[in-house]
Amino acid sequence: MPIAEPRATAAYADHVNPQWVKLLNLLEMNVSYERCEGAELFTTDGRRILDFLSGYCVHNTGHNHPAIIDAVKNELDRSGPVMLQSNVAEVAGELAGRLCRLAGGNLSKVFFASSGSEGVETAIKFARAHTGRAGMLSCERAFHGLTCGALSLMDGDYWRGGFGPLLPDIAFVPFNDLIALEKELSTRRYAALFVEPIQAEGGIRVPPPPYLQAAQALCRRYGTLLVADEVQTGMFRTGPFLASHHFGITPDIVVLAKALSGGLVPVSAVLMSDEVHKSVFSSFKRSIVHASTFSENSLSMRAGLATLDVLEGERLGERAAEIGLELQQKLTEALSDYEMVKEIRGKGLLLGIEFTAPARLALRVPFEAFAQIHPAMFGQILVMRLFREGNILTQICGNDFMVLKVAPPLLVTSSQVSEFVSAVRNVVDFAHHPGAFWSEALGLARRAVAV
Repeated sequence: MPIAEPRATAAYADHVNPQWVKLLNLLEMNVSYERCEGAELFTTDGRRILDFLSGYCVHNTGHNHPAIIDAVKNELDRSGPVMLQSNVAEVAGELAGRLCRLAGGNLSKVFFASSGSEGVETAIKFARAHTGRAGMLSCERAFHGLTCGALSLMDGDYWRGGFGPLLPDIAFVPFNDLIALEKELSTRRYAALFVEPIQAEGGIRVPPPPYLQAAQALCRRYGTLLVADEVQTGMFRTGPFLASHHFGITPDIVVLAKALSGGLVPVSAVLMSDEVHKSVFSSFKRSIVHASTFSENSLSMRAGLATLDVLEGERLGERAAEIGLELQQKLTEALSDYEMVKEIRGKGLLLGIEFTAPARLALRVPFEAFAQIHPAMFGQILVMRLFREGNILTQICGNDFMVLKVAPPLLVTSSQVSEFVSAVRNVVDFAHHPGAFWSEALGLARRAVAV
């Protein structure tokens, strides 16, 4: 790397997160990017890398879309009120109206915040205010965010460990289990059921449509609000504006974030019914009882409007559905004969490749050895080799290390899809032969222990 880059990396390690630097170095993914456009990332040493992660579904419109950049620049050039917090933010009203129209159902009000986690925190408060109940219900293997309230809705020890007592009166039910769900809801303890219509970090788990429809009916029977966490699945990622639209449900609250500003400005939006909204902003004196410092700032609102213009104007939802089907079919054709590939699933451009333990003894022995070292070892070797040899950026799912996430920007081309499929096939084929793939993984494990 040029001299300036190791200095910058050292400063990050000194003052931000040294463990993150160690991990990137270990995986040989600590490169410096000088330019990012569409689905392509260009490094300072001349590499071109295809982005099939999209910042965990942030870059639906691709990296640095010129129309969104121009909108933000124009807003800055106006020198207008960015975040006075003592005025009516007209642009926020415009963006809120468009979001509600696209979402449909009874969603007519919006609260803006800065992140998906903050949006989930907002949903917790509004659900409690509306129902008068304190309890929250969530699904096993869910991912809702890492602030304390959002973290309380996640059952994984990895994420929760060391952070002390979280919110009380939280329960978890298996995803796609209506018997367990009704058993909990019938207690009438819960203000809300939080659910991802498609579990992203849980392994790109897609429920059958009757599950979510029945879950909604049960929530209404027992007076519990249905909250759809669409932080990763929304904004046309799976085809329609919301993944909820695949399943015919109309949530009481929807949380959006990540892709809402084209990846340029932190922003989230919590959509809700008028009745839920009035439970918090119920009177003149409670007009500011829930607020956020950067809520409704003009840069994020303008970026949100420009992002919707791009998503709708370029018909990226339709594109996600069409090219997502093409990608899924090509992956199935390329990988179906490999014993460690269990399933390729998902919707639109939120797909996952699930791997499983091999049957052959020559592969099963090293595979099980890696699992003993760390359950993510096999997946991280796949990620590392894809990045190093295939110039592909992606990652395994955070709550299921045996699923490789496939989530490129929605403007990905057919040729880029073919390039990705070829790279994945090469790495998977390499993993199905005893030798270098497995010996390198053992070397990686040794280095990880030594770090």
